[in-house]
Amino acid sequence: MSSVETVTVTTWYLEQTSPADLRPAAEPGEGIRIVRAEVPSPEFSRYLYASVGADIRWTDRLAMPYAQWQELLARPGTETWVAYDRGTPAGFVELYAHGDGAVEIMYFGLIPAFRGRRIGGHLLTHGVRRAWDLADRTPGLAATGRVWLHTCSKDGAHAMDNYLSRGFRLFRTETAEEADVPTPGPWPGAAG
Repeated sequence: MSSVETVTVTTWYLEQTSPADLRPAAEPGEGIRIVRAEVPSPEFSRYLYASVGADIRWTDRLAMPYAQWQELLARPGTETWVAYDRGTPAGFVELYAHGDGAVEIMYFGLIPAFRGRRIGGHLLTHGVRRAWDLADRTPGLAATGRVWLHTCSKDGAHAMDNYLSRGFRLFRTETAEEADVPTPGPWPGAAG
């Protein structure tokens, strides 16, 4: 019988409570566009999730069935914004409105090949702005009064610095043991 390896993971919860909290990043230069994926597509969202999260061990959504992806993406107040570098997807930010005026940045990140090129700060700036004005695009949604997210010790080395540089403030820290589960990469059987 084999034992499951575990890893200690620290999770940090960060927030902004006013649009004035946002400290925008500089634009990364020509060729970078950020576009909302307005048609819910489980295939495209799973590609982004798996491609961004493979090396930082995002696993919570990998086993979700297609119908559950569809349900999550079609929920009013959920938006996916995609950064493109000259037409190629580079990363994404997924927003999720909780209905009480809080908007969570559920997922945010870049595909590894696009990291370190000043795209992340620009994409996060755009995502935070869209979180603050989400009610303008979603009938019946309460105005945003808080934007929050969580990051953890498994995330990229520059994730926390990016969040703090954009004006997020820490409001809670948790530490837990988690199973050390490898991710299959962007598609099953891919080398990690």
